[in-house]
Amino acid sequence: MTITIYHNPNCGTSRNTLAMIRESGEEPQVVEYLKTPPSRETLVDLIEKMGVPVRDVLREKGTPFAELGLGEDKWSDDQLIDFMMEHPILINRPIVVSEKGVRLCRPSELVLDLLPNAIERFVKEDGEVVSTASDAGGQ
Repeated sequence: MTITIYHNPNCGTSRNTLAMIRESGEEPQVVEYLKTPPSRETLVDLIEKMGVPVRDVLREKGTPFAELGLGEDKWSDDQLIDFMMEHPILINRPIVVSEKGVRLCRPSELVLDLLPNAIERFVKEDGEVVSTASDAGGQ
């Protein structure tokens, strides 16, 4: 299975997501989207496959979101995508693509449904434990 992660190495959520993919035994294709932004066509395709509104993929924190006035309702989806193409930092991350689907993995454990091999336990950078082991059945 080929997994692709649109990754920002300066983002803890993105780093945790990448580590979970690797923990599952997969070595993903890593696209550092700030260095190599997706094409407009690819970005539109990712958003369509995620099945979310364009606004859901916009990142506010640490971006020019406020100064560009992107919180206003006047912008069309095409215009918002134009802003993301001009300022890739506005693309929220990490976006993970696998045969099981495409998802913005915030929080990082959302990646678990996209992995071919389950992870029973994972410790995030901040010490939070992610466990997929079921407590059902008296285990």
